[in-house]
Amino acid sequence: MTEPAQQRQPKPVTLSSAPFLAADVGGTYARIGLVQGSRGAAAKVLAYRKYLCAEHPTLAAILSDFLAKEAAGLRIDRCALACAGYVLDGTVINYNLPWKVSRAELSETLGFQDISLINDFEAVAHAARFMDPAKTELLAGPEKGEGPLIVVGPGTGLGSAVCIPTRRGATVLATEAGQTSLAPGNAREREILERLARDGDYVSHERLLCGPGMLALYRMLNEMRGAKAGLDTPEAITLAAVQASDSVALETLHIFCGLLGGFTGNMALLYGAKGGVYLTGGILPGMREFLVKSQFVNRFLDKGRMRPFLERVPVRLMEHGQLGVVGAAGWYLENLED
Repeated sequence: MTEPAQQRQPKPVTLSSAPFLAADVGGTYARIGLVQGSRGAAAKVLAYRKYLCAEHPTLAAILSDFLAKEAAGLRIDRCALACAGYVLDGTVINYNLPWKVSRAELSETLGFQDISLINDFEAVAHAARFMDPAKTELLAGPEKGEGPLIVVGPGTGLGSAVCIPTRRGATVLATEAGQTSLAPGNAREREILERLARDGDYVSHERLLCGPGMLALYRMLNEMRGAKAGLDTPEAITLAAVQASDSVALETLHIFCGLLGGFTGNMALLYGAKGGVYLTGGILPGMREFLVKSQFVNRFLDKGRMRPFLERVPVRLMEHGQLGVVGAAGWYLENLED
């Protein structure tokens, strides 16, 4: 027999059911959400805003603005913060961010009782597990895969993470794979590497596979041709390449996609990513069609005797959007002692 509505007791508000903030902070954008959820399910985003980091003096100022506009009247004292870089003693280490991110300072400024810090791509990897394949574009491999999955994303930097399924749930590891040594795949790329390392500098994949890296590559290719660089942003270079209006921009994007394919193939081999590869980040959506027709897939598969393995790895392109926010919230809820 159904209990009369007027006699039902309201469910107590627990930590897992109370709204809290989830933030995805990269070198360019901070994505903030007011979220609610429970363990084992994707968090529900109640409110969402995207901020340009350079327009605000601190992360605390961004969070304060969001709270004033989207959570007025609510007592919000918890935040799951996914941030580019790595966490050391409660502080995020990342030279791409315009300001320091400190858990202690955020708690003191905003009055939060609990702030959890994780890597931004660790959060994206958590969210990728729940990604609807219909909302992605399959670039290579079968429709489905089972096993570890990796997330790779060039943006202000080059982010990556791996999600390893276990009997007790998923284990997600942040990586600094973008800092591994750049691996050229042809004579032109070896020439570029030689120029980059001319002063004895260490050359990582992130030196080229990110927004600033694309710009640096474009300028270097102009210099190698004895020409003057006419474009000054990654977005302009991408557009010129897509429209085939600038031959150096076109070469830049071809090299960029080739290097990204090689790097991603290495990641897939390193972690045995039978579950798939998810490409995201702020740069790729603007070159979606170009990426599909580029050497990305060929370079991804071009690993000698390991090609048959990689041919069985699904490679998907997905929009970043709210993934980091949902992933940060999901990670927090899974690790919450309620």
